[in-house]
Amino acid sequence: MKRKWIIAAACAVLLSGMEAMACTGLLVGKKASVDGSVMISYAADSHTLYGELYRWPAATWPKGAMLEVREWDTNKPLGQIPQVEQTYSVVGNMNEHQVAITESTWGGRPELVDTTGIIDYGSLIYIALQRSKSAREAIKVMTDLVKDHGYYSSGETFSIADKNEAWVMELIGKGTGNKGAVWVAIRVPDDCISAHANQSRIQQIPFDDKENCLYSPDVVSFAREKGYFTGKDKDFSFQKAYCPYDFSGLRGCEARVWSFFRKYDNTMDKYTDFIKGDPSKEPMPLYVKPNRLLSVQDVQNGMRDHYEGTDLDMTNDAGAGSYKVPYRWRPMTFKVDGETYTNERAIATQQTGFVIVPQMRNWLPDAVGGILWFGVDDADMAVFTPLYCSITESPECYRVGNGDIMNFSWTSAFWIHNWVANQAYSKYSFMIKDIRPVQQELENSYKEAIPAIDKAASELYAKNPAEAVKFLTWFSTTTADQATARWKKLGEYLLVKYMDGNVKKEENGQFKQNGYGLSEYPDFPGYDEDYYRSIVKSAGDRLKVK
Repeated sequence: MKRKWIIAAACAVLLSGMEAMACTGLLVGKKASVDGSVMISYAADSHTLYGELYRWPAATWPKGAMLEVREWDTNKPLGQIPQVEQTYSVVGNMNEHQVAITESTWGGRPELVDTTGIIDYGSLIYIALQRSKSAREAIKVMTDLVKDHGYYSSGETFSIADKNEAWVMELIGKGTGNKGAVWVAIRVPDDCISAHANQSRIQQIPFDDKENCLYSPDVVSFAREKGYFTGKDKDFSFQKAYCPYDFSGLRGCEARVWSFFRKYDNTMDKYTDFIKGDPSKEPMPLYVKPNRLLSVQDVQNGMRDHYEGTDLDMTNDAGAGSYKVPYRWRPMTFKVDGETYTNERAIATQQTGFVIVPQMRNWLPDAVGGILWFGVDDADMAVFTPLYCSITESPECYRVGNGDIMNFSWTSAFWIHNWVANQAYSKYSFMIKDIRPVQQELENSYKEAIPAIDKAASELYAKNPAEAVKFLTWFSTTTADQATARWKKLGEYLLVKYMDGNVKKEENGQFKQNGYGLSEYPDFPGYDEDYYRSIVKSAGDRLKVK
């Protein structure tokens, strides 16, 4: 039986240089979080990805059923594989057993792509979610899939987590005609945090730690065979063998990890030269022990990072324009007088399709314990709404088919958030002051509501699991649709307030009138002094008043 894959590209494949770097993932162990939950995150960054919520219901399949596999980035048919008898329900990147999987692509050695493989990285994620009850089981499912059917994509890092553990797995193929992949998976210690961002990060492999490290038997021997490594096993580095550092891998990728780590580890500034592009320096560790426990709000805010407070702060050069915009339009690099320069690539970026923070909690029934915090478009201006992992339908605002990347919809959260964000990009330093309070008001209300929802759902689940799932579905869908409606009102407000570069005056939460039923004359804020100076420098005396 064929199963139609309805999802478009989950994340752009890493191309040469810095042009298509995409996707950031953060991981938090259960003893590194304030409430004992395991958390990961994911920004699906792609210029062609439409932000919607994918769902697969649980299903029982007849003997001999087949699953059609299509490449995630192109929808190209790759082949068919045997379907399993039972598949689990999946909401976005989390399943009903509180297993969550995300990724970031790093490419690595191009000769290791197997053009005859059937399983690409996106299929690995969503097939494994439908077949796994734990993170360890997901690792086995994923590695068995590529072993049996071949791996079609380039090098990849996966975050694989459940309600007890978080793992980082790195995997790359063996080249056309060589079925399978070389890979290593390392468990993040419970009291630590980790991150990855389109650059292989696993260095030495603790081969003797069978409980916390899994790997393919030929992970070292294959590298020797290909001439990528000569030396003793204890000195083997997965990253050096399969994805050597270059400037883009450090400045555009490892820098994002560094920016997250330094919020919780005050020793991270010693890696500043490394992340700025010097591969001779000591690499960062795969994980660090944070100096305080992280909340789900900390992880959400981590996905909104633009290097604030660092040397790479994106608001501190002329590229930010007159309104301190922490974004740079593509391409990532540009040339001036024959020299090549780069734009910074922060965690938060404009081309995000959707952004998530899966939160797994082992003290609650699975139906209640798993929350997929889901937002669309630019993480900085997204609203993370709580979607319980057991819900049986998608909110209308996130529903597949509610608009697409080429067709606008006023009921689509993706389009509403893009509308607001694209207004803000033109006057960021002003509009973000209006956007942030609404964002915080919504997210804080969810934070306050969740304990009561958990309690009510748990009590209901003990009596009638189906009614509990129905209740959680109602809460999740209603909350998301209401958030989208509130964001639409915000967009209308911003358009009226900042129309034509002016700023309307306000009084008691309303736009101020002139006393005769018309608008009070607006303010003309103009530009800041730095921008005026740049104008004078470029125009010379042409604009000087004489």
